[in-house]
Amino acid sequence: MKKTILVIGGCRSGKSSHALHLAEQIPGQKIFLATCMPKDKEMEQRVLRHQQQRSSAWETLEVPVFIPEAIHKNSIEGHVILVDCLTLWINNLILDDDKPKNIDNHIQKLTQSIEKAECPVILVSNEVGTGIVPENKLARLFRDITGFANQKVAACVDQVIWMVAGIPVKIK
Repeated sequence: MKKTILVIGGCRSGKSSHALHLAEQIPGQKIFLATCMPKDKEMEQRVLRHQQQRSSAWETLEVPVFIPEAIHKNSIEGHVILVDCLTLWINNLILDDDKPKNIDNHIQKLTQSIEKAECPVILVSNEVGTGIVPENKLARLFRDITGFANQKVAACVDQVIWMVAGIPVKIK
């Protein structure tokens, strides 16, 4: 059965671990779409920890920008796709092309790929709307685009789970 899920929450709330747990409960070939492009040793260590949490049953594809296309290409009945995470994807889109209209097109393609997927798709994202207003234009742009993307994805998925201190709270 196809099911789409957004797992959203603050930093270190347990989003990735919970999304991985959900994906592993679904039978099928596991596809992990990784959006992180580590730029320093600390991020390399974070990526390594995430990789060690996944069993060898997972196929990992590094997809920093073309997530909608990767979902479309890998959405085959019998597969399970886990995207971790949309927040870094937005960061990569902004660095690649900071024109909001172009980024909106990527977000629209993402929701279309989720809706057309032939297999379960689980997505992870950070909730960015509960903090303070950032002091600089780039950070505000990031927050605004991420909030918009989260709203669009939440609207098109079957279920939304908000992670709070490691506790999953179903909100849709």
